[in-house]
This record gives sequence, structure tokens and C-alpha cells, in this order.
Amino acid sequence: MAFSSRLLSKSRPLCGNGVILQQERVIPVRYFAKEANRPVLKGDEMLKNIFLDVKKKFETALGILRKEKITIDPEDPAAVSQYAKVMKTIREKADLFSESQRIQHTIQSRTQDIPDARTYLLTLKEIRIKRGITDELGAEAMMMDALEKVENELKKPLLRNDKKGMALLQAEFEKINKKLGIRKEDLPKYEEQLELKKAKAQLEELKKDALEAMETQKKREEFKDEEMVDVKSLDIRNFI
Repeated sequence: MAFSSRLLSKSRPLCGNGVILQQERVIPVRYFAKEANRPVLKGDEMLKNIFLDVKKKFETALGILRKEKITIDPEDPAAVSQYAKVMKTIREKADLFSESQRIQHTIQSRTQDIPDARTYLLTLKEIRIKRGITDELGAEAMMMDALEKVENELKKPLLRNDKKGMALLQAEFEKINKKLGIRKEDLPKYEEQLELKKAKAQLEELKKDALEAMETQKKREEFKDEEMVDVKSLDIRNFI
């Protein structure tokens, strides 16, 4: 029997990392297991609804992944594009956040109680770093310089509820955007580029996991005389 087919039968957890598990925090299966009859406690119905919602999203994602062909080749733009397309379908069907929506939600939740502009910008930088996004244009440094300029004019720290001061800062930001060639109408393009970058990173993780799984199987006596297959030839649908 070929190494690839035997690998599929013994390494089914391979596709978990980077495909579904990174789109939602998957609740362990044991949480869905039927328990012995017990009194319904306050809040149980709400938790049950949350679990059922997560379960529904998870099953929706699996259903799509069972149908769509994914090639584990992060160096092939066509494979990355197809993977991003599949992930977009999963998000739309399972009602999940896109990467840009996730970032926006994180920004809103992390910054809603921040009173001053400086802490706000520093928090944005922290979020960017944690999300693995690079500031290739050097926009952050320009934004901090703009803040310095505005605060020097105001002769005080800029608070976010200072409408006049924030208007001055916004005007400086618009100058930066113009200098960098960033236009509001191009935002969909930037979002697409972000999704492609994320898709490539996830395919790289899948490739790494696949290689590690095959290396582990190769060490077993039953596989020692068989050659490892090319990761690109693996069909994820056989792992689900």
C-alpha cells in the first residue's frame, strides 16, 4: 500500500491546525457530549446555545472543506488564491470574521476606554505586532510625528474627546495617506492582500504539519521502506 494512503488513515488530525481551528476557537468535543440528566442551572441555556452555534459553524466549515480541493503549496500563487477563496466561502457560510474584521473588532474592544491619542496609537502598534502585520511603509512613525506636531501646537497631550485637536490630527493623517498613496477606495484591495498573506501563512503551517506527520510515520517499522510523498499531492479532503 502506498505511503500516502496509509498516512491518511493514520494521521487524520493533520488538517486541523490553520484551517478551521484558527477561524474559531473550537470547543473540545467533550463539551457536546450528552451528560447524565441534571437540573438546568442558571445560564445553562445560554451556554448551550453558544456551544450549538460553535458546533454549527464547525460543521459548516468541515462540509465545505470536504468538497473543495486545496493544494498544500504556499509558494504557488494559484494554490494560495484558491485556499483564500475557500476560506472566504467558509467565513461567509459560517458567518465568521474576515481578518480585517477581526482586527477591527480587536481595535474597538482594546481602545474603547483609552482617553488619549498617544496611548491609542501605541495600542494600535501592539495589536499590529501581535497580528504579525508589518509596517512596510513606516506609517506608524509618521503618525507619531504627526501627533507630536499637534500636541506641540496644543501645548498639551491630545485627548480623544478633544474635537478640535482630533480634527487637526486627522488632517495630518490625511496628508500622510496622500504621501503614501493610500486611498479609501483602495481598502478592499488592501483587505484582499491581507487575506492572501494570511492564506499563505496557513498553507505554510499545513505544509509544516504534513511534513512532521510524515516524518513521524516514517520512523515506524511498517513505513521504513516507503518513500515520502510530495506534500502537494496530498488531498486534505481525505484527512477529514
